[in-house]
Amino acid sequence: MSKLLSNGSRSSKTFKPKKNIPEGSHQYELLKHAEATLGSGNLRMAVMLPEGEDLNEWVAVNTVDFFNQINMLYGTITDFCTEESCPVMSAGPKYEYHWADGTNIKKPIKCSAPKYIDYLMTWVQDQLDDETLFPSKIGVPFPKNFMSVAKTILKRLFRVYAHIYHQHFDPVIQLQEEAHLNTSFKHFIFFVQEFNLIDRRELAPLQELIEKLTSKDR
Repeated sequence: MSKLLSNGSRSSKTFKPKKNIPEGSHQYELLKHAEATLGSGNLRMAVMLPEGEDLNEWVAVNTVDFFNQINMLYGTITDFCTEESCPVMSAGPKYEYHWADGTNIKKPIKCSAPKYIDYLMTWVQDQLDDETLFPSKIGVPFPKNFMSVAKTILKRLFRVYAHIYHQHFDPVIQLQEEAHLNTSFKHFIFFVQEFNLIDRRELAPLQELIEKLTSKDR
């Protein structure tokens, strides 16, 4: 178990390269604002659209941040998520996901969890790197379909959380990543709830956990 570090510090391995927001840009300022308000401990407040800001830009910055968080969380447990341990991409016995991206793979295919998550994270990365979808330069407008793209990205990123919670929670505890995972997922859920970004049916695999994590903050 090479991933268990003797000093208990977190492995800095990410599954895919981290997506950086250019320093000095307005989006970078927004990210810093998000980090500062997260530090206050009030997640409901932290996810709200800052006064005078553009909703598309706020969703874009947070989507990049969630991609980076999930990237890191999945990176810590890749040794446990293998073709043998996870021959299908599932979130418990009732939920199984098949991959299609509408361009390269049009008809949903059944594949192992590591393959599915590789497809998924590569696909998300391609969307985030597309300047016509996620413009990083000031004054470049977001496309009209931006929200629907962001919703699809977040819906798919949720599936990685769901897979980790259902299939790999034991190694998460072994690696002492439980608090990190819970905080990240709670932030994610509060964000998608605030702007109604994921259909309730899609969240069903983690419904009990969502109720538990959000009930204290109503």
